[in-house]
Amino acid sequence: MSQKEIKLVDKAIVDVAVDKQRRDFFKLSASTLGASVLGASALMGLVPGGIRRQAYAAGSDAPEITEVKIGFIPLTDCAPIVVAAEMGFDKKYGIKIIPAKQASWAAIRDKTVNGELHASHVLYGLIYGVQMGIGGQQKNMAVLMGLDHNGQAITLSNQLKDKGVVDGKTLKRLLDNENRDYTFANTFPTGTHAMWLNYWLAANGINPVKDIKSIVVPPPQMVANMRIGNMDGYCVGEPWGARAIYDKVGFTVTTTQDIWTDHPEKVLGTTAEFVAKNPNTTRAMIAAILEACKYIEAVENREKVARLISGKAYVNTPEEVIAGRFVGEYDNGLGKKWKDPNYMKFYGDGTVNFPYLSDGMWFLTQHKRWGMLKTDPDYLAVATKVNQIKIYTEAAGLAGVPIPKSTMRSSRLMDGVVWDGKNPAAYAASFKIKA
Repeated sequence: MSQKEIKLVDKAIVDVAVDKQRRDFFKLSASTLGASVLGASALMGLVPGGIRRQAYAAGSDAPEITEVKIGFIPLTDCAPIVVAAEMGFDKKYGIKIIPAKQASWAAIRDKTVNGELHASHVLYGLIYGVQMGIGGQQKNMAVLMGLDHNGQAITLSNQLKDKGVVDGKTLKRLLDNENRDYTFANTFPTGTHAMWLNYWLAANGINPVKDIKSIVVPPPQMVANMRIGNMDGYCVGEPWGARAIYDKVGFTVTTTQDIWTDHPEKVLGTTAEFVAKNPNTTRAMIAAILEACKYIEAVENREKVARLISGKAYVNTPEEVIAGRFVGEYDNGLGKKWKDPNYMKFYGDGTVNFPYLSDGMWFLTQHKRWGMLKTDPDYLAVATKVNQIKIYTEAAGLAGVPIPKSTMRSSRLMDGVVWDGKNPAAYAASFKIKA
């Protein structure tokens, strides 16, 4: 991947932003407004809500679909979808978001791909798996925005604790000395939780392909399956890490922010076909959820949000199970309690939500590392196709969200290895433990 290619994409973002700033509402004719999606979108951000809705109904920015069905899994980070719908951020942009609870990530995949769901709260790596034809039937997909960073966890059973396992090093020693299969669960083969679990195991000298048995379990079923002994460990989003401790069936051996601080997690995803057919609806949907993310980011709002999402229609777990880690108050079930500054983030001045190309590329490198992809793809080309930077930038203009200067970002993971997107093929091949 050349730096020239990255700079060209970065320049495109700047050009969109500059173009928006150049437009002057009072000098634009009606025909100009009709011809310029970005200009009209920027204009709408300056108009009061009631007038704006009328303009959407009559103008070129009118949503093609006004009722948008968005799938979600009962997890703490479904909050942006729920808040956008329950607190009316959707109405501001002329749409009605209908949250649609699903039983598994496979259901999210199937219903999003076939159009039964217009979009979904979805695992970043799931979108890329479908795009590449390794996480189901191939379909061209779209990452519209990030929904959150951080806030997942790896849980180990109390039976492992009883055998002296308290961290990766002691788990490695146990696996080396016991001749039996240990079973670990993730939530979807190409998804985020599978990649965090694999990365953590490998960083501790455990090959997730050879040294353990791997199974897939839907998030809300993790705790029940650990309780009856179906698995020794799992990686999942909150509140199901905290719930294992609450129910006294397991403990948190690591958080995912300790694997990769500010890692990408769930996204708002859909098909490329939906975006092409419904650009105005897509833009409105992103803008509404961006406003919800800004609302949730404020610590003073999180108690109210925890109460909202704890209900049966959403996460369906006691509010106190959600609330602690939602504000960074951690208890690992081994006697350690701490305030984690890298708890679940939903906005971060827009940096959480921007669909960085390097984030999408990282998941491809891990799919290659673990043998899901047999050859190196054109990492940058795939990410540029999937991550909808242009329409996100337009929606961010509507919601008053700043845009980063680059489509790439750099991070140092738990093993000291730096990921910056500059040479993804070499990065994927560089790991000592791989398929």
